[in-house]
Amino acid sequence: MQNFSSPANTRAATPPRPRDGGPRGHVLVVDDDPTVAEVASGYLERAGYDVEQADAGPAALARFTARRPDLVVLDLMLPGMDGFEVCRRMRAQGPVPVIMLTARGDEDDRILGLETGADDYVTKPFSPRELVLRVESVLRRGRRDEGGSPAVLGGAGLRLDPSARRATRGGRDLALTLREFDLLAFLLGHPGQAFTREELMREVWGWDFGDLSTVTVHVRRLRGKVEDDPARPGLIRTVWGVGYRLDLPADPAPGS
Repeated sequence: MQNFSSPANTRAATPPRPRDGGPRGHVLVVDDDPTVAEVASGYLERAGYDVEQADAGPAALARFTARRPDLVVLDLMLPGMDGFEVCRRMRAQGPVPVIMLTARGDEDDRILGLETGADDYVTKPFSPRELVLRVESVLRRGRRDEGGSPAVLGGAGLRLDPSARRATRGGRDLALTLREFDLLAFLLGHPGQAFTREELMREVWGWDFGDLSTVTVHVRRLRGKVEDDPARPGLIRTVWGVGYRLDLPADPAPGS
């Protein structure tokens, strides 16, 4: 698999633009390495995306405010204001899918990126083709309900409206990232059924590959938002040796 460390060959293999001619979405690429930014942007543009670049946190936030992107590809190791802080400030302005780029191989950094609110991460050196696939996967999941009227999901005080991309608990809005929303929607759609992390990655993320700690981190974050006591979860339970299961309380018996 090629990666951006050989840009000449990478550009030669760039995928063609989609035949429909229109942009597939607006992507903001934030990286202080001009080679990485140019290769990532080039691949995304040829895949049909409208791409804007920024090389530092303040510039990225200014572009984000001026024109809200559909997705942000964000380098973790930015000068001055790092990617964690940039992601937090973007999230404060409103929900947006974020894919983090990192040259670090340390798992703690990847997990921290996910806990900050990133929907996915790609470790450098990366394949530009893989980055395009990740972008497509995140945006596809965010738009999968367009043109339809999927049923509202609910239980245990939770209510999810997939069409409006709105989730509430006890009538109060939940601040869920794109992946947290999709994970909760999937579990609410299959109450009482246990799923492995591999199955959740395939069904929620749409991937047959990837770091399974991504699922673990998202389950932990989701528990922090929907459980009365996240340390003793009563809804999203761990099924030892299998994975996770969402349990909804039984309806009270008539007359009870």
